[in-house]
Amino acid sequence: MTAFELEYRLPGEGWASNMVPFQDAQRALRIIRSNADKYKIDPSKIGVLGFSAGGHLAGYISSTFNTAYYSPQDAMDLVSARPNFTGMIYPIVSMLPPNNNTHSFKSLLGKNGDVESEAKLSVEKQVGTQTPMTFLAQSEDDPISPVENSILMYQALKNNKVPAEMHLFQSGGHGWGLGKKGTNTEEWPKLFLNWLKINGFLKNGDH
Repeated sequence: MTAFELEYRLPGEGWASNMVPFQDAQRALRIIRSNADKYKIDPSKIGVLGFSAGGHLAGYISSTFNTAYYSPQDAMDLVSARPNFTGMIYPIVSMLPPNNNTHSFKSLLGKNGDVESEAKLSVEKQVGTQTPMTFLAQSEDDPISPVENSILMYQALKNNKVPAEMHLFQSGGHGWGLGKKGTNTEEWPKLFLNWLKINGFLKNGDH
């Protein structure tokens, strides 16, 4: 397994558009896929994994991969930006009430977003039949991103017949990374790897 970490720009940093996170994620996927031979990776087994606000970015770019977030720069921008799988861990998903009190909402929409903009930036509203298979994990007691975010996403995926797996943990809160000690959130990396193997992205023995 080869991992790439995306350091993406944020709205509110003085950029011309608040779409800069999506521009960066889309370009990154194209750069990675264009350089598959260089990195010795399979271009048909490239996924995105995001946590919290990064979960929103991962989910959003996975469903809007055909949107032109920036003008083409070179030949790499002719390459598909569609991930082959998506992982969303304690994600921000919806920008619609009652889930519109997150920092991500304020970052993307300011203090007062209109309903049309809120729906446009809600991941669950962008899911379609071409959205890649998705893995979700979240704690029921998440104080930052209500667990309803993952439930909304899972339902949208099922409505579009997109393969999905969701794990809701009784406790763990928010921001537990590879798992919070003393809670069963510590199980999610193993569950995710097993999911990748079941769906043919990893072979037994790979890690």
